[in-house]
Amino acid sequence: MAMGNLLDPPSASARARFADDLPRFILTVDTEEDFDWDLPLSRESHDTRHVPRLAKFQQFCENEGVVPIYLVDWPIANSRTAQEVLQEPVLAGRAEIGVQLHPWVNPPFQEEVNQHNSFAGNLPRELEEQKLATLRDAIETNFGVAPLIYRAGRYGLGPNTADLLADQGIAIDSSVRPLFDYSSAGGPDYRGHPLHPYWVDADRTLLELPLTSSFWGMLRRQGDMIYPRLWRMPSMRGALARLGLLERVPLTPEGVSVEEAIRGIDMALDDAVPMLVLSFHSPSLRPGSTPYVRDDDDLDALYDWWRRIFAYLAQRGVKPSCVRDVMASVQR
Repeated sequence: MAMGNLLDPPSASARARFADDLPRFILTVDTEEDFDWDLPLSRESHDTRHVPRLAKFQQFCENEGVVPIYLVDWPIANSRTAQEVLQEPVLAGRAEIGVQLHPWVNPPFQEEVNQHNSFAGNLPRELEEQKLATLRDAIETNFGVAPLIYRAGRYGLGPNTADLLADQGIAIDSSVRPLFDYSSAGGPDYRGHPLHPYWVDADRTLLELPLTSSFWGMLRRQGDMIYPRLWRMPSMRGALARLGLLERVPLTPEGVSVEEAIRGIDMALDDAVPMLVLSFHSPSLRPGSTPYVRDDDDLDALYDWWRRIFAYLAQRGVKPSCVRDVMASVQR
């Protein structure tokens, strides 16, 4: 099988199309351990205290008619509480389960824990393969379903990842984050990747669903040229956003207001992006676990963000989707 390199932007002919013209969205949850975001990564200093709060979020999504996709890493895949909360809705089709690889907490432990190795795609092929297979098998054993979607922790794809995903029966990757460049930390540069879904291989067995980020503002068409030049000047980026000239908007409640997210949705739809990919980190469901949710008021605001965004998506005619819907509707 001729599998492409996920680090390379696709050709125009690789663009994926769907059986109908309805725009769609999926909600992906980076379902991971709690850790201190301000400290160096560690194999030991983490916990899963937020996991019981997934039950409330799952019920919230069901009430909104949305099927959340939980992309679980090793500590969550082996959490008895996570299994108790998620297995029944997953088996019933009210939620879906996928893979998220955090190599520093995922066996086998052969590499040094450092920033370079926190991007799984930087690991030797055999080690990335062993970690991925170990996690995929644990998810299938503990949740009762074979996962079909993958996201690399820290968006850390590598030159071997596509082949490894195909070998593990993964049909969808959602690690590409257009408009973002992680190369200064040793990770990938996704600035040349498109927002629209595309096939990674000529046989159309691996589908990429990039996370949705858009430029907004009077200079949005020049964003690819202007924004990267300002990485040393965050205050200038803020000034451009306040003046309505240029703003980068990822579709997440973490650090993005409802009004900003709505502008991002509008820009993506104006560009005819057929699949919007929204995301956030599960520890944000417990105040104090992430920088984005510090207290109960912040948590209420997070739920309100989702409520308002779901309502706006419905107003714009964007259909809630999930892995099984994507697999059934994408044209091969």
